[in-house]
Amino acid sequence: MKIIVNGSEKEFEENITLAQALEKLELVGKVMAAAVNMEIVKQDSWEKHLLKDADKLELLDFVGGG
Repeated sequence: MKIIVNGSEKEFEENITLAQALEKLELVGKVMAAAVNMEIVKQDSWEKHLLKDADKLELLDFVGGG
């Protein structure tokens, strides 16, 4: 299935969770917030949140600065 990740199309197997997608993208520990189809998914739900074909996934990392 195809998922749009931060504007880029990526291919994933069916029935993948948000947490599994982060593992495949090698982003575990780097992502602070995630939104699926413009709705925030809390981190404690990432293991259970199943992605669907054509979902739009936005991954955010907070960077400090001044």
